[in-house]
Amino acid sequence: MDRDRRPSATSNVSLEQRAWNIRRKALLMAEVQGQGYIGQALGVADVLAASYFHALNYRPHDPEWEGRDRFLLSIGHYAIALYAVLMEAGILPEEELETYGMDDSRMPMSGMASYTPGMEITGGSLGQGLGIAVGMALGLKRKRSPAFVYNLMSDGELGEGSTWEAAMSAAHHRLDNLICLVDFNNQQADGRSTEMLCSEPLEAKWEAFGWHCQRVDGNDLDAVVGAFDAARALAEARPRVIIFDTRMCKGVPFLETREITHFVRVEPDEWSKALAVLDEGRPQ
Repeated sequence: MDRDRRPSATSNVSLEQRAWNIRRKALLMAEVQGQGYIGQALGVADVLAASYFHALNYRPHDPEWEGRDRFLLSIGHYAIALYAVLMEAGILPEEELETYGMDDSRMPMSGMASYTPGMEITGGSLGQGLGIAVGMALGLKRKRSPAFVYNLMSDGELGEGSTWEAAMSAAHHRLDNLICLVDFNNQQADGRSTEMLCSEPLEAKWEAFGWHCQRVDGNDLDAVVGAFDAARALAEARPRVIIFDTRMCKGVPFLETREITHFVRVEPDEWSKALAVLDEGRPQ
């Protein structure tokens, strides 16, 4: 697949700047509603920047292009993060930022494919994304398409039986066009993921299910890019998974340290403070 077909190829904007832009857009959207899954958006911004501006093949002005790579958001409540990157990519206009979560908005608080250009599936019922991704990848294989399918899921979904059924199916069908991205932030609504239902040792489990597995720091852009490159270049006919260890609320230290970050509480006077702190760390 030719790299110069990807939007990032002609851009001089660094991935670090893209990730910062994504974080800032997400904060601005959350401020509109006074709430949102901002912890997840800040944490996964580096993975999304690398996805859309390094790895994915797509056309910003033709989100239904048949030759595109598919990016599935299994974790529907991360929608605010995906909206931010869709704006950054030019798929959604930034003018719609202030409509986030409002009536008749194309950006509802949980991702819905029927509302939003570039949103491939309606996520939110956790554990479903990987199964849909398997079906898409199998369909693309049968059409002899060179496109990849990426499925972004959470560590909480590792406790869903449907996830592992899909994992077995992907390996059985040797879906080397499927790349699963696991955001491991170790947070769920009820507490730490590892305390709710421990899924370790993760790398060994994925490998046992027939997948090629990598695990990297999801907030280290060099490591993230390297993992994407390795996954795409792998010569083996089997699906690939990248586990990204990320930090909730990354980039806003006073939110990072809060005990509860799954739906982090941000007071009305703290939104401007969060933006100011983020701005102080803007890439040069």
